[in-house]
Amino acid sequence: MNTTTELLKGAAELFPDEVVTQAHVRHFDLPLGAGVFALITLDNGLDHTKPTTFGPQSLANLDAALDQVEAEAAAGKIVGVGVTGKPFIFAVGADLKGVELLGRHEDAVAIGKGGHDVFKRLSALAVPTFAYYNGAAMGGGVEVGLHCSYRTVSKAIPAFSLPEVFLGLVPGWGGCALLPNLIGADRAVSVIIENSLSQNRQLKGKQVFELGIADAIFEGADFLEQSLLWTASVLKGETEVVRQEIDRGEGWDRAVERGRAIADSKVHGAAPAAYRALDIIAAAKNGDLRQGFDAETQALADLIMGGELRSGIYSFNLVQKRAKRPAGAPDRSLARPVTKVGVVGAGLMASQLALLFARRLEVPVVLTDIDQERIDKGVGYVHGEIDKLLAKGRIGQDKANRLKAAVTGSLDKAAAFGDADFVIEAVFEEMGVKQQVFAEVEAVVPAHTILATNTSSLSVSEMASKLKHPERVVGFHFFNPVAILPLLEIVRGERTDDAALATAFGVAKKLKKTAVLVKDAPAFVVNRILTRFMGEIQNVIDEGTPVATAEKAVEPLGLPMSPLVLLELVGPAIGLHVSETLNRAFPDRFTVSANLAAVVKAGKRGFYVYDSGKPELDPEVAALLVQGDSVLTEEQVRDRVLDAVAQEIGLMLDEGVVAEAQDIDLCLITGAGWPFHLGGITPYLDRSGVSERVLGKRFLAEGIASVPA
Repeated sequence: MNTTTELLKGAAELFPDEVVTQAHVRHFDLPLGAGVFALITLDNGLDHTKPTTFGPQSLANLDAALDQVEAEAAAGKIVGVGVTGKPFIFAVGADLKGVELLGRHEDAVAIGKGGHDVFKRLSALAVPTFAYYNGAAMGGGVEVGLHCSYRTVSKAIPAFSLPEVFLGLVPGWGGCALLPNLIGADRAVSVIIENSLSQNRQLKGKQVFELGIADAIFEGADFLEQSLLWTASVLKGETEVVRQEIDRGEGWDRAVERGRAIADSKVHGAAPAAYRALDIIAAAKNGDLRQGFDAETQALADLIMGGELRSGIYSFNLVQKRAKRPAGAPDRSLARPVTKVGVVGAGLMASQLALLFARRLEVPVVLTDIDQERIDKGVGYVHGEIDKLLAKGRIGQDKANRLKAAVTGSLDKAAAFGDADFVIEAVFEEMGVKQQVFAEVEAVVPAHTILATNTSSLSVSEMASKLKHPERVVGFHFFNPVAILPLLEIVRGERTDDAALATAFGVAKKLKKTAVLVKDAPAFVVNRILTRFMGEIQNVIDEGTPVATAEKAVEPLGLPMSPLVLLELVGPAIGLHVSETLNRAFPDRFTVSANLAAVVKAGKRGFYVYDSGKPELDPEVAALLVQGDSVLTEEQVRDRVLDAVAQEIGLMLDEGVVAEAQDIDLCLITGAGWPFHLGGITPYLDRSGVSERVLGKRFLAEGIASVPA
């Protein structure tokens, strides 16, 4: 038994529940009389909703297929070998469920080495090898193709990526060493670092070809036939594959530096994966693949045994699995059909909501407001956004016409909402205003209509308290920008019934949003945590710590933006309003900053000016600040902020605001863009010892978002 077989056998024993991928070998005569060809098809026997992955047994199956074709190639029985996937899927990389189970460094090394040992056999065969990227290809799926002599790609591919850095890994089965040697370091940095750290951006088939990863591109309908015809012409010498020159001089070094600048701007040194990948790319400049593969295996094993990867996989599972089965949601059979939607308000938020409902539900949407001018502006905004989608080719002319016809406005609530099934208000964040709006709407809508509020911090129960039917009111809190952030906090008021709640979850699913059930508690989840987080930053500034020190203190978390830039995005007035709401509810923990109030009173949009292109403290804001004389270090600020966040999350879980800590993390990832490598926040608080320090216990059990004990 060879070493690879032993390695994979040992790894397979650790992972008995692997969804196993078969590697089927079939033979046929190529066109043009080019000879007998062996094609390996990767297939786990399930449809495209269960993509093909590589666990240890799957790698062993590919290894056995390569034994067969290696013998055939050596005997002169075949002229080439191809690798392709089942319909719509090429392969999407390592099986992450297996990675989660690894508890020892040597087991992680075995997985890294096993993948390399199998894949590199493709480049060692006595005949040319071809990868036919027929469908989605990610991670190890991309890498198996990089080991081949040639590659073709389907124009129809929706997703192609090396997403490892996004999760907290490196492309560890050849990607870091092979890709820069194929397409140059700069393009490789874009694929491995920049795309991964830009919310796991995917490439389409055309981009894969234009980058030089694939040598030829064909239509999806007859992709394999065209690929085999092309293969025959390559083997017969009729088609010559010419690849670009690789800059192995300063261009390579500049590309690596660019990668480091991207990593610094995205994770601020807080997660090691990007930097490990860049080290391997830098070392791959000399073209020594063996050295590169060894470095990949080492980095892979180290990162598998680190907290960031475990947090990354935890985040991935939250977004891919938990998000699809919201904790506490009622039976979906209770949901009522929604054939028309009403939106109260025609401002920017209301207009964004109208566009989303029209696009996703494809039902009539009617906006109302206090005067015709506002209504016209709101409907005009929606129509303008539809025109932009048309101009970008995202929708066709027919669809654009239908969507525009679906979104209308009316001053008359009775005419607008008399036959609506779902009405959402997005008016001024003031309890009296919202109660009045709901009273007016309740008077004109049918008995079954759901009344939803987009409030960010006010009590849904209080809002519904004066209605005849408070059971139909539900919180439906979106995050801005509505089109980008997936989270929807669905709030159950004290008297909200199951039918209203089930309908809200049904609508959320059609809107393609990540819905999380939250209790009717002040500011719900994301705004409560962010307000405590921002409040503590504001407190240390008010007490005397320089603004720059307070901002820099939380950089190691690798958040998408600094606290004061976030405040600018939210708007200081809204930030102040939410802090006042929470101060009334929890005066011992939430303060109202006099400095922030002064900034709002002065009409300032934020703390910074951008005259030099970089954020600098606005001198007019600096003149407004009244600070004490207590100056903290970055570390002291960070400890204080994290302690406050851990305390708040502990209290929220005790109050039952959400079902579990996992829901807090899901909310922060999808509603505030907090990084995958933090796992949202609770795995980071566990890993850094903050949870134990503040609460005397971890949020998550050992082995969840961490290496098994």
